Amino acid sequence: MNTVTLARHGRTAWHAPNRYTGRSDIALDDVGVRQAQTLARWAAGRGYAALACSDLRRSVDTAAAVAATTGLVPATDPRLRELDFGIAEGHTLAELDPAVAERFTVDPVTHHFPGGEHPALAVDRFHAGLAALAARVPQGSALVVAHSTIIRLVVCAALGLPLAQYRRRLPALDPVAVTTLRLFEDGVPVALLAYNVPVSEGWQP
Repeated sequence: MNTVTLARHGRTAWHAPNRYTGRSDIALDDVGVRQAQTLARWAAGRGYAALACSDLRRSVDTAAAVAATTGLVPATDPRLRELDFGIAEGHTLAELDPAVAERFTVDPVTHHFPGGEHPALAVDRFHAGLAALAARVPQGSALVVAHSTIIRLVVCAALGLPLAQYRRRLPALDPVAVTTLRLFEDGVPVALLAYNVPVSEGWQP
C-alpha cells in the first residue's frame, strides 16, 4: 500500500456547537448521513484496494455507506479512533475552566486536556493501525474513515511539523473531506499529497 486516503466521517449533532467528540460515540445526524452517501458515490469506481475505519459509530456508519458502493468490507480498528479529549468530552472550549482552556490553546500537546490522551501517543497508535492495514494490503491504496483531530495530527507528523501546531497550521477539516498521504514501506505517512479536499465526482486522488 503506497498511499492512503483519510476521510473524515460525516457530521454529527455536536459539529455545529464544536463540542469535543473524541471517545464519545455520537451518531451521524441527517446531514451527516447524506454526506456519507456523497463520499460513497465519490469512492465508487476509484479502485481502492481496502476500506478501514475506527470503531466509533460515526466512522463505522460513514464507512458502511462507502462499502455499499464499492463492495469493500470495512476493517474496523480502534487504533484509528479520534483523540480522547478527557474532561473536554461533550463540551465546547468556552464551557471549560478558563485556565485549562488557555493552557490548551497555547500548547495543546504539553497541556492536552486532563484525563485525555497525549497527542503523540495517539499518532503512534494511528500509525500502528495504518501499518497493520498496509501489511494486509501490500499493493494499491486504501480509504480510511477517521476523525478530524487525529488526521490533522498525523498530517503534522508526516510533514515534520510540531504536533502542538496542529490547530494553528491545520485549523479546519470538513466532514467527509479527504486527505491523501504517501506511505513509507512500513506504513508510516511520509508525504502529503492532498488535504481537506471536498469530495466530488471530478476529483481523483
